[in-house]
Amino acid sequence: MVSFIWSGHDEMDEPTGDGVAELLDDGIIEIELSYPNGHEAILKATREPSSTAC
Repeated sequence: MVSFIWSGHDEMDEPTGDGVAELLDDGIIEIELSYPNGHEAILKATREPSSTAC
């Protein structure tokens, strides 16, 4: 698990927050973003199989 802080820019606002990222046993990465106002966002991603050699 990795913890981090973030900042960004959205129109005239400069949002900030913190988050955690974790690689799950099934290979999915789950990222949770937390905002100071109590809102949260959860992102999940999987790797697409490649048909070409890396």
